[in-house]
Amino acid sequence: MEVGGILGLVVLILDIWAIVRIVGSSASAGAKILWSLLILVLPVIGLIVWYFAGPK
Repeated sequence: MEVGGILGLVVLILDIWAIVRIVGSSASAGAKILWSLLILVLPVIGLIVWYFAGPK
């Protein structure tokens, strides 16, 4: 496997983990949808933004 493939796999796993955490959070349904869409559309940037600014 190439380095790019491994990094892509790591990003995919982290994105899935973040979406699971978002769905399980106590945030409103609208906030959950927006955070999930951000992570799906911008996987790396969305994950970083969610980590620092997302619902705790």
